Amino acid sequence: MKLKDFKIIFLLLVVLSTQAQQKIIGTATNFSGEKVANLMVYNKTNNKAAQTNTEGIYTIEIVNNQTNNLVFYNDDYEILEKQIAQNNNNFNVYVKKITQLNEVVLQAKKQKIFALQRLKDVEETAIYAGKKTEVILLDKLTANKASNTARQIFSQVVGLTINENSDGGLQLSIGGRGLNPNRTSNFNTRQNGYDISADVLGYPESYYATPTEALEQIQVIRGAASLQYGTQFGGLVNFKTKTPSIKPMEIQTRNTIGSFGLYTNFTSLSGTKDKFSYYTYFNFKKGNGFRPNSQFESKNAFANLNYAFNEKTSISLDYTYFTYLAQQAGGLTDVMFNENILQSNRNRNWFEVNWNLFSANLKHKVTENSNFSLQLFGLKAERNAVGFRTNRVSSTDVSGGVRDLILGDFVNWGIEARYLTQYNIGKQTSAFLIGAKYYQSKNGGIQGAGSSGSYANFSLANAEFPTYSSQSNYEFPNLNLSVFGENMFKINSKLSITPGFRFEKIKTQAQGYYRKINTDLAGNVILDEQINENNVKDRNFFLLGVGFSYKAENKTEWYANISQNYRSVTFNDIRVVAPSQVIAADITDEKGFTADLGFRGELNNTLSFDGSIFGLFYNDKIGDYQGLNPNGAAAVVRIRDNVGTAFTYGLETFIDWNINRTFFNDYTALKWSWFANTAITKSEYLKSDVPNIKGKEVEFVPLINLKTGFNMGYKNFLTTIQYTHLSSQFTNANNAKTDLNDNTYGIFGEIPAYSVIDLSASYRYKKWKIEGGINNLTNHHYFTRRATGYPGPGIIPSETRNFYTTLEFNF
Repeated sequence: MKLKDFKIIFLLLVVLSTQAQQKIIGTATNFSGEKVANLMVYNKTNNKAAQTNTEGIYTIEIVNNQTNNLVFYNDDYEILEKQIAQNNNNFNVYVKKITQLNEVVLQAKKQKIFALQRLKDVEETAIYAGKKTEVILLDKLTANKASNTARQIFSQVVGLTINENSDGGLQLSIGGRGLNPNRTSNFNTRQNGYDISADVLGYPESYYATPTEALEQIQVIRGAASLQYGTQFGGLVNFKTKTPSIKPMEIQTRNTIGSFGLYTNFTSLSGTKDKFSYYTYFNFKKGNGFRPNSQFESKNAFANLNYAFNEKTSISLDYTYFTYLAQQAGGLTDVMFNENILQSNRNRNWFEVNWNLFSANLKHKVTENSNFSLQLFGLKAERNAVGFRTNRVSSTDVSGGVRDLILGDFVNWGIEARYLTQYNIGKQTSAFLIGAKYYQSKNGGIQGAGSSGSYANFSLANAEFPTYSSQSNYEFPNLNLSVFGENMFKINSKLSITPGFRFEKIKTQAQGYYRKINTDLAGNVILDEQINENNVKDRNFFLLGVGFSYKAENKTEWYANISQNYRSVTFNDIRVVAPSQVIAADITDEKGFTADLGFRGELNNTLSFDGSIFGLFYNDKIGDYQGLNPNGAAAVVRIRDNVGTAFTYGLETFIDWNINRTFFNDYTALKWSWFANTAITKSEYLKSDVPNIKGKEVEFVPLINLKTGFNMGYKNFLTTIQYTHLSSQFTNANNAKTDLNDNTYGIFGEIPAYSVIDLSASYRYKKWKIEGGINNLTNHHYFTRRATGYPGPGIIPSETRNFYTTLEFNF
């Protein structure tokens, strides 16, 4: 298609979008005669939304020649549903103010509002039709939010595998469908719609995760998100912070104490005044960890400022500051783990993160059917690690010896523009989205000798240890330009088809040097060579995809999609030397696609469900396998390379049954529901140039991944009990079995099956709320990770039984 033809089509869509549906104007008033501001108005007939102004006036589109179903709601008023016909001139409504709601009724109200919001296939400048989407409503969860306990927080997202850390939830590591969970590096991670990882291209690891106590929603879109948000196989994880309070000022403070010296404070300040609104918080955490040498302390501050120029145009500014220092106890061998999971033979390993995120977002309603958004974002951050590293995990760290030091510096910025217009073809409303993103970064990576002390000293000591073998200094300038588009064609009132594309230009570079130093048995230098490099990888490619949605009249939907995916290899990984891992020199990018076919919906207002089958196909999948060090050393290491062509497939189901509504519908003060989140997953390497890989299972794929439990409550008391079970999974492509007699490495073998039970409860009294719980109720000893580098190498044990208590106050 020529550019001239594309322009004609685009102009045609803009013209079609101006054929607006009929607008109505009404006023919302409470029964005391006061006009109600900030009341949400939602039209279930055409998925349009609006909000009343300070005079209680709203304007919303309705569908011509039909009865429209409008819903009115906010936190202070009961939900009102009203049918409005085109020939009805009375669009004014009266809403009833809530005097006092108990916790059970309040959660039911929020869930009903949430269900309304999830009906949208199109929202602002995004299209979700035909995609597998999962949204976590944080206010609904009774869980350990202070420690960001991921298996509880993500209990309603199917098929996730989680690397569990004992650092108070400072980092999030989730994967799934055969994707390595390490620092969520196989997802595009965003906060309020902008990137938060270290470098989307060169180092897509997330050292910062928004604290759960600050979140309103977590949005997860599986692999089909590659077209709108980026090429990652995992898809999108977007952390949406709480929206400002409609009151002039509202303060919430939460203090938590827990096992192993845990203390956290979360304090937020929020409000709205005329056209200005804000949401800010400060979060402090400290603890000792459940193993020796595991102390940590963090500080996290955030500010969100919003200004609405008028009903069509608004701007928001975000700033995030995050810093923490953690001591790392190191990994264990299988023998050490079976002897005592609480032991540590590392007391000089430290890790430090400093994160600064910036964002400015402009939203403009071009016409009644067209929206434009422009988001500018940036990151200035660093991550530093120092410690004693060897592939022989059981080796004792000798005080006064050299430590390995890695310094990472990240500076990047980007801008993303989106334009979405809805237009009518006949009686049906379709939607067209076009967008573009520019992103550039210039990161630095230094590796060398660390100081001989025991404390968190992140200064180079190459002068003190000139023959230290792992010395390098690199810059990683990266550039990315992408153009993307999707069009939801509404064939009829039930069926929609959404094709899309994404064009990517990716240029990654590695400029710098590393030193090759060899010594004889006496420690004399026999080779000291500096090798300079200037590697450039420049590629252009298209990703294509299409989604289908069929919505029946009984609140059920069939959905399907298939989208191409791509993941660029990271130079930053290649140039970091780890004693237990070797990266192949010719490692290259991953390519493939993701497909979903599912059925979701709600039955009789008592049972909500989502069941789907999926497939992930990888070409040149990057993986690890066990082998001898190809660089000449006699040690056994994990080799990281493009292992081969792999296929992962499975069945994912989620069921939430409202038992109370089924049997005790008249008892509104009672809550009782059961949920089951189940994934059955298989995988196989279809071909490989590496010996003994073909036919083996893909890493990080447990056959059974189950989370199930009960949510129960009465009036202001709520409780949740959750059972988690994962079957065993391999950590390397050649499916190396666990050697229980291994007291050297700890990096090879399976992650054994494990089961964990968590119990949480809360009670609200007026403006006070107390929460508490027990994680790992049965004190099961297990692990979820065999690390090849920091915080290991070796087995990283998961936390033993622990307790927490939170006191919350709102005023």
